[in-house]
Amino acid sequence: MTEHVWTYKSTAGHLAGTDLTGYKVEATDGDIGKVDKHSYEVGDAYLVVDTGVWIFGKEVLLPASTVIQIDVDREKVYVDRTREQIENAPEFHSEKHLGDVDYRAELGTYYSVGGPFGGRIV
Repeated sequence: MTEHVWTYKSTAGHLAGTDLTGYKVEATDGDIGKVDKHSYEVGDAYLVVDTGVWIFGKEVLLPASTVIQIDVDREKVYVDRTREQIENAPEFHSEKHLGDVDYRAELGTYYSVGGPFGGRIV
């Protein structure tokens, strides 16, 4: 099931309307980049992260369910995935992420309980 992958966890500290653009993003094993854009729509929330040079300037899309904490004072978002898991995620396609149902399902499956890591932190 991937429908909850696009929703923030109640414990993440997300406040609707908070602009996360520019916030640093921290994986379980280190920094991965900064939020380039985001959506906080209920049931369709995500972060687009500019990874900078560590994976050749690639952008990645992280569903809201990967966020475990938002620290507004430090302007930092913590996610429950490793750098390797994020690097190995399906490639982000800006033109597809909103309207392509198959692409969203692929991302949702990768990050959900049924994905390659079973939704667990490794």
